[in-house]
Amino acid sequence: MAYSKLEKLIIELATPIAEENECYIYDVEYVKEGGARYLRVFADKEEGGISLNECEIINRALGEELDKHDPIKENYVLEVSSPGIERKLRTTAHFEKYTGHIVDVGLYQAIDGSKSISGVLKEYENNVILLDLGEKELSLALDETTFVKLHFDF
Repeated sequence: MAYSKLEKLIIELATPIAEENECYIYDVEYVKEGGARYLRVFADKEEGGISLNECEIINRALGEELDKHDPIKENYVLEVSSPGIERKLRTTAHFEKYTGHIVDVGLYQAIDGSKSISGVLKEYENNVILLDLGEKELSLALDETTFVKLHFDF
């Protein structure tokens, strides 16, 4: 689940802005949904999470930075928000931080008739995750998954 060249550039531009506000960039995605394109920047804070005000400050400053560099030629919507409690895991740092937590995994190919599975993230190495499903363990390459995100019971 590697970042595109554009997403890497956005992380580079957004990181100092987030750090000025005692936050960090958790994730970035540039996607097309419906007819619109969205640049989503997920920022967070170690203690207590990020506030709406901090998201707004980062959004404005990043918007100005993007206007200067103009890396995206088509129209898009910039969104800066918290990654949320069901945050996606995409990077090695994400997987390492949340080892031992329950995750939900989307699958391209069904396993036992299901395209989604939940289990404890036991290990991550070389783009392969090991899940503890209680009665058994399951090893999955990330390219077999549509998403991996933290599990939350409502």
